[in-house]
Amino acid sequence: MKALAPRLWLSVVAAAALLAPAHAEFRGAWISTVHNLDWPSKGASASQQKAELVRLLDSARNLGLTDVFLQVRPEGDAFYRSSLEPWSRFLTGTQGKDPGWDPLAFAITEGKKRGIGIHAWFNPYRASVKAGAPLASNHMARRFSPYAYKVGSILCMDPGSREVQDHVVRVVADVARRYDVAGIHFDDYFYPYPPSGGSVNFPDSKTYQRYCSAGGKLELADWRRDNVNRLIARASKEVKSARPNAIFGVSPFGIYTKGQPPTVKAGLDQYNSIYADPVRWMRAGWVDYIAPQLYWKDQSPQSFTELLKWWRSPAVNPRGVPVYPGIAAYRMSEQGWQAEEIVRQVALSRTVGDGRRGHVFFRMGTLAGNTKGITTMLKKSGY
Repeated sequence: MKALAPRLWLSVVAAAALLAPAHAEFRGAWISTVHNLDWPSKGASASQQKAELVRLLDSARNLGLTDVFLQVRPEGDAFYRSSLEPWSRFLTGTQGKDPGWDPLAFAITEGKKRGIGIHAWFNPYRASVKAGAPLASNHMARRFSPYAYKVGSILCMDPGSREVQDHVVRVVADVARRYDVAGIHFDDYFYPYPPSGGSVNFPDSKTYQRYCSAGGKLELADWRRDNVNRLIARASKEVKSARPNAIFGVSPFGIYTKGQPPTVKAGLDQYNSIYADPVRWMRAGWVDYIAPQLYWKDQSPQSFTELLKWWRSPAVNPRGVPVYPGIAAYRMSEQGWQAEEIVRQVALSRTVGDGRRGHVFFRMGTLAGNTKGITTMLKKSGY
């Protein structure tokens, strides 16, 4: 997309300024640790890692963010001191190696100094982003090896395994109990995403047969969705029990299923391809908010406005669960988006649907680096 002419850009800024929030809104950003995307830098010492994290939190404060989602479990590992799972290799280069400090505890302390809530972000079932990578002896893929499957280039755990689900719930409850987090957050990886234009032959026939042999009547697809539903319900209950003031939410794929809404062109079908049913989670009251990943331009075949309107509609969301759209700031670098698109989507997040204000940026590194002047433009817009 060509850059907007100066006069048109001024009109975008002016419009966004007029839409600046009259009251507090949820302003979040994800800090990705997988592959060391946002933090920490590869090979950084503990002191360097601390300094880098402080700079990210300073950037969040200076922009006016209220919350950050720190990825503390990218692949069945831990960015915090745990008796249940190994230290992440993204801290030291070796899974299970003690980095000599507790990143989550440090982040919470530093977040409080800046008035920023720290949410512990978990990936429930991804065991490794690189199948075949060395695993620590207490890693879940070794402890529950019959339910660890190589799918493409990654290693996934079987959501149909009660043993695996019990472990994930214990991990979540452990963090909620021991750390003063603002919330617990799940991302969108439950069953693995299919490759572009293809499908995944997920090898869970043994666990499904075990379910059927025990008297289960659900068809395979419904059983898979029920597995994820039960994880969400259980995790929500444990979070509320361990830390009543913490909030629990998920950032699902932005398109629910084909034809919903009918104005949007859908390729990937979340409901039928990755077996996630976030509409059920909202209606059942299992989530305190939803942050659907609306990672498309407005006025496109997957229009940001049309999707946000659908997620926030009373027909879909009768409880009025807050919907904080995920905004793809990272696409300025990866797909050549202009910063004006991001500013426009922030303004839309304040006006579309039921008016429950809030949004989440992916990723924090993009904002901290002021990519294409995005933080400067947001501030000029009245952010």
